Amino acid sequence: MKIVLIAPFGIRPKGTVLARMVPLAVELQRRGHEAVIVAPPYTNPESSGVVEVVRGVPVKNIVLGPKHKALAAPFLAWRLFRAALDEKPDLVHLFKPKGYGGLSAMLQLCCERLGIRMPPLFLDTDDWEGKGGMNDQLQYSAAERQLYAFQEQWLPPRVRGVTVASRMLEELHLQMGIARQRLLYLPNCVDDSPAGDGERIRRRLGIGPEAPVLLLYTRFFEFSQEKLHFIFAEARRRVPGVRFLVVGKGRHGEEAELLTAAKEDGFEDALVMAGWVEPAELPDYLAAADLAIYPFADTLLNRCKCPAKLTELLRAGVPVVADAVGQIKEYIVPERGGVLCDADDWQGMVERTVGLLNDPTRREALGKEGRRYLLEQFRWNMFAEKLELFYKISD
Repeated sequence: MKIVLIAPFGIRPKGTVLARMVPLAVELQRRGHEAVIVAPPYTNPESSGVVEVVRGVPVKNIVLGPKHKALAAPFLAWRLFRAALDEKPDLVHLFKPKGYGGLSAMLQLCCERLGIRMPPLFLDTDDWEGKGGMNDQLQYSAAERQLYAFQEQWLPPRVRGVTVASRMLEELHLQMGIARQRLLYLPNCVDDSPAGDGERIRRRLGIGPEAPVLLLYTRFFEFSQEKLHFIFAEARRRVPGVRFLVVGKGRHGEEAELLTAAKEDGFEDALVMAGWVEPAELPDYLAAADLAIYPFADTLLNRCKCPAKLTELLRAGVPVVADAVGQIKEYIVPERGGVLCDADDWQGMVERTVGLLNDPTRREALGKEGRRYLLEQFRWNMFAEKLELFYKISD
C-alpha cells in the first residue's frame, strides 16, 4: 500500500514532522508499505521544491507561492492536493486539520462529493486548534482563527478515520458524534535508542560532575512563568550546588523574563541557558541531567496535547517531576518515570523536586523504570501495527 502523509508545515524547525510523522512513516515502511511525506515548507523556505530523504522516507517539499498568507493559501492548497495525488496513493493521511493542508483535504472531499474518484482520506490531530486551544495561543488574524476552528469541526466527520494523539482529543471527537470505530488513539511514541553523552555537555557548559542538574526542556508557553521562577528560586535556596539547565526556545521572550527573575531572585549563578538545540545533540543534553521538571498548566490546550518532549526525557532515563495534566498521566505512573503534582500546587512541585535532587538512589530507580515502562507501552512499531489495521478496517 502506498501512503501519502500531508504535513502541516516544513520539517524544520518545528518538531511535529520529525517527532511524529517520520517515525510513523519509517515503521509503516518496515511493515512493507511505501510512505511519502508531502510538506509545505513555509517554515524552511530554503527547501521549496526540494525532495529530501529523512530516515529513508522521501519528504517532498512543494514549491512555495506568494509570501502573503491569504494569497499563498490557494496556491499551496492546490499544490499539496496535486502533489499528493501525483503519487497515486492508496490513501492520504493529513496531519493537523488546519491551514494549507486542511484546505487541500477539503478540496479532496469536495471532489469526492462531485463523484470524482479519490483515495481514502484520514486525519491526524495532535492539538486542539479552536477556542481554548492553539487559536488562543498564537497570533493569528481573526480570519485565520475562524478558518481553523471551522476546519477542525468540518473535516473529522467527513474523513474515513481520525487518529488522535491524546485521550482528551479522543473524548472531544466522540462528542462531535464520530463513531468510536472511526477513531484511533495514536499517542506520541519512541524508538529505542542509546543514552547520550551527558558528560560531554557538562564539560562544554562548565558544570562539574558533582553538581546536581535540574533540566527544563521546554517551549515555555505551557505554564506560568512565575511558577517556574518560584521553583528555581526555592530549589537554589535549598539544594547546594544545584544547576538549572534550560533547553529550548520561547515564543515571546520568556528567556529574558527568566534571566531577569534569576538576577532578582538569587539563582543567576545556577542558571545555564542552552537555547534551541539541534536534534542530533539533544540526547547528550538530556543525558546531562539528573532530574527534569515538567510544569503543565491545567488548560484545555494542555489536556489535549501529547507532549513529545516528555517522551524524550523518559526515553533518556531522566526522572521527571511533572504536573498531572492530560496525557502526562498516561506516561508517568506511580514509581515509574517520576512523580506527579497538582498543577496548582507550586510548593508541592518544589518539595518533590528538592526531595529527588537530594536522593540519587531513588532518582536512578525512577529513571530506569520510566524508560522501561515507556518502551513497553509506547513504541512506534506497536502503534504502527494498530494504524495499519485501522486503515484496513476503515475501508
